[in-house]
Amino acid sequence: MADWEIRPAQEADIETIVELRAVVMRPDLERLGRFDPQRVRQRFRDGFVPAYAWVIEVGGAFAGCVALRPAEDCRWLEHFFLEPRLQGSGIGTAVLRHLLDRCDRDDVVVRLNVLQGSQAQRLYERLGFTVESEDPVDVFMVRRTPDVRAG
Repeated sequence: MADWEIRPAQEADIETIVELRAVVMRPDLERLGRFDPQRVRQRFRDGFVPAYAWVIEVGGAFAGCVALRPAEDCRWLEHFFLEPRLQGSGIGTAVLRHLLDRCDRDDVVVRLNVLQGSQAQRLYERLGFTVESEDPVDVFMVRRTPDVRAG
């Protein structure tokens, strides 16, 4: 696995992330009959809050993005995109473990939604997420803080 780091996202990162999102989500959105090149980009622009996001860098270069948006009773894992050439390299797992460790220390539940049939669902399941509900497009998952006293 390559060396990686995360840094706080900035407004200047938005367009780079927008383009990565369009590339990464396209196969799943096309499979679901929902890909629209303008909509996939605009939905991100409309909902992205840099204050809750990090840019993933590998070798000092942009490699992806991830966000943890605070909500009343949890954090929402959002905008988790990794360059296709790096998918399967262990970087996504390492980044996600790093963020989940933070949430565990703070005793915070983490929720997310993933597109139906997305290969990313396996990663989330390996790291303790379970399906909470689903609809024809999305699978909603939750990960509760592990009970550290049980071990």
